[in-house]
Amino acid sequence: MKADELRELPVEELMQREQELKRKLFNLRFQRATGELDNTAELVKTRRDIARVMTVARERRQGSST
Repeated sequence: MKADELRELPVEELMQREQELKRKLFNLRFQRATGELDNTAELVKTRRDIARVMTVARERRQGSST
């Protein structure tokens, strides 16, 4: 998921995407703890996606307040 794609989404969908990614991260951590996770790189990718979503949301909040 790229930041340019996220910037095209409405705010509601950004918040929804953030919640989905946080749920996915929780599940991945649970899988890692139980030894079921095969691809540990997915943890890093998901954390970065969450950071991208949060960054775009913060940019929007700052842009609308000025």
